[in-house]
Amino acid sequence: MSPPLLLLLLLPFLVLVQSRPNTQQPPPQLKLDFYAKTCPNFGKIIQDVITNKQMAVPSSAAGVLRLFFHDCVVGGCDASLFLISPSASHASERDHDINHSLPGDAFDVVIRAKTRLEVECPGVASCADILAEATRGLISMVGGPFYPVLLGRRDSREAHANDVEGHIARPNMSVTQIINIFGAKGFSVQEMVTLSGAHTIGFSHCSEFASRIFNFSATQDHDPSMNPAYVEGLRKLCAGYRKDPTLAAFNDPMTAGKFDNAYFVNLQNGFGLLASDQILASDPRTKPIVDMYAKDGTKFFKDFGKAMEKVGMLDVKTGDQGEVRKRCDTPN
Repeated sequence: MSPPLLLLLLLPFLVLVQSRPNTQQPPPQLKLDFYAKTCPNFGKIIQDVITNKQMAVPSSAAGVLRLFFHDCVVGGCDASLFLISPSASHASERDHDINHSLPGDAFDVVIRAKTRLEVECPGVASCADILAEATRGLISMVGGPFYPVLLGRRDSREAHANDVEGHIARPNMSVTQIINIFGAKGFSVQEMVTLSGAHTIGFSHCSEFASRIFNFSATQDHDPSMNPAYVEGLRKLCAGYRKDPTLAAFNDPMTAGKFDNAYFVNLQNGFGLLASDQILASDPRTKPIVDMYAKDGTKFFKDFGKAMEKVGMLDVKTGDQGEVRKRCDTPN
């Protein structure tokens, strides 16, 4: 079942900690106008590609945003997630199970842009920069904040599947585990909640939340933190998920295709799809932040933009620390 159909099924169902200052300074090689002379149409080409892709596949924005985050938190923003395993004995990041559900359309956005840029200015634009620019453009395109993207990243030359575990939160993790994962990257509790707001767009497969809606415990048939009407709708939607692993639901059943603060309102009303989302509305460390963003969408947008700038600076490679790949899926 395609994501657009899921929205029709789920539409009837309605859902202070201070941030630590970002002391991480970007490398001086990174600049807003990095390609001004070497590839002046860099931004325009990417904008053309993402506009056409988003119009054709409305889930592209969420997919590219997820791809960007999964790439950056593992070894830095270096497009290592695009590298394909050179042999059966060498698994890459993309082969790790947590990355199996990353949509092909998200990879396609970057590959299409890279193909056009290689014609326009061969060997100049890195896949890592293309991903960063495309992510910001798509977030803005679906109603989210516009934030500056510094450019000049280099692509990594290698990627390893065994580097992934422990850097990306899983749906069944506790708040403490998630806080620790983000904290290890230099993100505060507030920044963690802010970035979780990315789930205002996108969808999750039924297998990721089935344990919440089917046979939750010996005494309860569903997670009591969930809205009962929401559970009923999800059960109908996911009834055949064991036979059809592609079945999925929108993370935000209210405004699935729009980047807004409805995610936080949903959590207040028991419409959090993943356990790791819903728990943010009850844990005393995160509840005040959820309530703040549910009330103030402008504050959420401002903080989300700043947090995304910080994500984009994670362990970036510049100069001879990496390379500009000719193809995003293989090193030069």
